[in-house]
Amino acid sequence: MKELRVGMIGYGFMGRTHSNAYKRLTDFFPVEHKPVLKAVCARNAEKAKAFADNWGYERIETDWRKVVEAPDIDLIDIGSPNDTHFDIALAAARNGKMVVCEKPLAMNVAQAEEMTKAVEAAGVPNMVWFNYRRVPAIALAKQLVDEGRVGQAFHYRATYLQDWTISADVPQGGAGLWRLDVDVAGSGVTGDLLAHSIDTAMWLNGAIVRVVAKTKTFVTERVHAVTGKVQPVGIDDACMFLAEFANGSMGTFESTRYARGRKNFNTFEMNGADGSLYFDLEEPEYLQYFEYKQLQSGKKLESHVTGWRKIHTTNSEHPYMNRYWVPGTCIGYEHTFLNALADFVMGIESGKPTQPDFRNALQTQKVCDAVIESANSGRWMDTGVTL
Repeated sequence: MKELRVGMIGYGFMGRTHSNAYKRLTDFFPVEHKPVLKAVCARNAEKAKAFADNWGYERIETDWRKVVEAPDIDLIDIGSPNDTHFDIALAAARNGKMVVCEKPLAMNVAQAEEMTKAVEAAGVPNMVWFNYRRVPAIALAKQLVDEGRVGQAFHYRATYLQDWTISADVPQGGAGLWRLDVDVAGSGVTGDLLAHSIDTAMWLNGAIVRVVAKTKTFVTERVHAVTGKVQPVGIDDACMFLAEFANGSMGTFESTRYARGRKNFNTFEMNGADGSLYFDLEEPEYLQYFEYKQLQSGKKLESHVTGWRKIHTTNSEHPYMNRYWVPGTCIGYEHTFLNALADFVMGIESGKPTQPDFRNALQTQKVCDAVIESANSGRWMDTGVTL
């Protein structure tokens, strides 16, 4: 079995989810490459050492440049804050490393375009961890759309709601709360949460070509965790936008961190001429499907048993599920990263690039930037997306 030698940048939440995937890959998927956890990099050596000891990394570094230049590393995994993605990705590409990066790809479209050019010029395999594509129920939704079971699309609506920043006492910045610091995060819920919703929407329903948006910052000043000073808050706490898709359908998107009681409420509904789909991440093992017309002998015929079906996506014929347990038993959040990694490694082995790669994630970045620009200007904005 060939080695896939991994250098992990970052040891936080995403570092854990990715490390778990590397450790379990060959337990579940018959690939030719076995990940080897070579190095983890973080600014805090003590915490990096504890992370390395727990997950089995061979060494630690506090300078990411040493990781991307190391001859014993094949793949650079960027799980660090958003403002670090650009420099690390460019350096990794220059050193001929495969690159996988957390979302959003970059701080803005200009960075994302340069990162995309760099990995393509270097010819290195690359992927962005939009892991929700690998939820079996969402992958099944994609299958149903591709099979023509939804038909002409009319509406797409998505929500992504959380509640963890409501208190004005929550600081901004630092290792744990960098997502509230605009200089590190780039944006608030738009890049952190809606990037997922946008990626899923365009995967299922095609390009988003125009948007008009409104954002809101409810707590306008917070203590900075590093400086201890009260500073203005530059990120968006909430965002809502309308969208036009290239196929003529209409979209509504809403995200907030001020929805009391919602922890990670991520939903979408798609309505078409022949059927509808609905998904809720808080019940990830289910996909709801309304069938108006059935495929019979190659023809779409009106059904006499129309109604919503709640499909329990745990059968072996459902996406990814033949690698896990018996029907009726569920997989978890961590398996979405495992599924994504498996697709990436199989892409390396087959020579067929895995999606979403940097160029695909660039399109999501274009929508995110257009949303922020529209919110600032109050006007409809073209996204420039090309899928």
